[in-house]
This record gives sequence, C-alpha cells and structure tokens, in this order.
Amino acid sequence: MRFTPAGVPVMECVIGHRSEQVEAGSPRWVECEIPAIALGDSARWIQEVAAGMPIRLTGFLAARSKNSKQPRLHVTKIEFEEGNTNGKVLQEER
Repeated sequence: MRFTPAGVPVMECVIGHRSEQVEAGSPRWVECEIPAIALGDSARWIQEVAAGMPIRLTGFLAARSKNSKQPRLHVTKIEFEEGNTNGKVLQEER
C-alpha cells in the first residue's frame, strides 16, 4: 500500500478471473488477469484479501495512463463471497 501526497491510500494489484461462459451455444472456460487499482477504503479492504480468495469486484475500466492505453480496473466496490467474511459488501463512500 502506498499513499498519495494528500494521504489517500492506494493499492495496486492483479485480479484473476476464471469462469465458464457460453459462446455460440457451446460452453467455454475463460481465464484472464487484469491490473487493478483501489483508492481510499477500497484500498484498505483489497489489502486484506488473500491470494486466491473469491471476491466480486465492481468498478470501471480506464486507461493505465496518458501514454498507455492498457486497461486497468478501478475498484469501487468489493463483495466478499459467502463463507468469507459473510458475504459482506464494502463500497467506498462518495
């Protein structure tokens, strides 16, 4: 975890996704990884997530920087799956 000059906590990580989807009528197993960033309360909660822990994230995609158009997920909501912190939903206050 790092902090902005204004003292806002920032956490950067890589999120892994695995699921089975239906494409053209056939099941397909998909996997990918995407860089993510969380600020404020979301950063504090992301820090508590153990590798491999199932969570559900909500946020938005934005370019990594002006010079890099690679997407990065900006996390605004974290939901711990049932059985891990009782399905608690944590959302950054706006």
